[in-house]
Amino acid sequence: MIDKITPRPDVSVEKILREDGIEGLEPVITSKNTYVAPFVNAEETEYLVIEDNFPNGRPRLEDGGILFTDRATVDKVEKMKVCTCLNPLHTCLAIFGCLLGYKKISDEMQDPELVALVERVGYQEGLPVVVNPGILNPREFIDTVFRIRVTNPFMPDTPQRIATDTSQKLAIRFGETIKAYQADENLSVENLRMIPLVFAGWMRYLMAVDDSGRAFELSPDPLLDRLRPQMAKLKLGDAEAEEIIKPIMQNASIFGVNLYEAGIAEKVCGYFVELNAGEGAVRRTLKKYLTNK
Repeated sequence: MIDKITPRPDVSVEKILREDGIEGLEPVITSKNTYVAPFVNAEETEYLVIEDNFPNGRPRLEDGGILFTDRATVDKVEKMKVCTCLNPLHTCLAIFGCLLGYKKISDEMQDPELVALVERVGYQEGLPVVVNPGILNPREFIDTVFRIRVTNPFMPDTPQRIATDTSQKLAIRFGETIKAYQADENLSVENLRMIPLVFAGWMRYLMAVDDSGRAFELSPDPLLDRLRPQMAKLKLGDAEAEEIIKPIMQNASIFGVNLYEAGIAEKVCGYFVELNAGEGAVRRTLKKYLTNK
C-alpha cells in the first residue's frame, strides 16, 4: 500500500525549475487527459506498507520508514485509507470545490463549511466503522491529513483532478461505510447526515453548473455519457427532481448500495433539491447544515 498525493505537474514548479536553468520540462497531456512530465510535485508525507515475505532476505528498509507486516494488515491499511481516512475526504473536497469554484484543495481547507464537512465525514461518520490495521492509528492518520497534507499550499492539487472518475469511486469511498453501518446492530444508517449530502452534491455537480450559475467542464468519467443526459433534464431552481435522479440513486454499482433500499434516498433527494434551489444554494445549504452544529 503506497500513499503519497502526487498532483498533476504544476506550472509553478515548472517555473522554478526553468529559472534554475533546467530545459525540456514541457508536460505531455494524453488523449485520456493523463499528464506526463519530467518532473514531479508531491507532498512530503508518504506511507509505504509492504507484505514482509522475502524468501532471500531484504535490507533493513524499515530504518527508512517503510512498514513491513503481513498481507492481511496491508489490506487493512489500504481499506482504512481508501474507505475512511483519506480518499472519501478528498472526494468531498473535489465535488464541492468544483461547485464553489475552487482551483486548489489547500484553499478549500480555509473554508469553514468545507472543513466542517470533511471533519464530520471522517471523524463522526467514518471512524465508528473504520478498519483499524493496528500499525497505523486511524484517528492520527486523519489528523495528519487535515493538519499537514491537504492544507499544504505548496502541494498544488486541484478538486478538478480528484473529481476524475468519481462514479467509479463512490461505492468504495462511501458505500463500504454504509454497508458497515447496516451490518452493525449498534449503528443506524439513518444517523448518516454528511455522506448523503456528498451524494447529493455529486449529482448537483453532474449538472455542470457552479454555485454562481456558470457552466464548467466536468472532469473525465466513464459514465458521463450516461449520466449527463439524465441530469440535463434538470435546470437550476427545479424543485421536482426525484423522478430524474431516481434511476441514479437506485444504481448500486455507483453507490455500493441502492439508496432506496438503504433508506437514505429521501434524505439525498431532499439535500439535492436544496443544493439546486438557485444561485448560491450550494453555499446556503452547506451553511445550514455545517455552521455551528
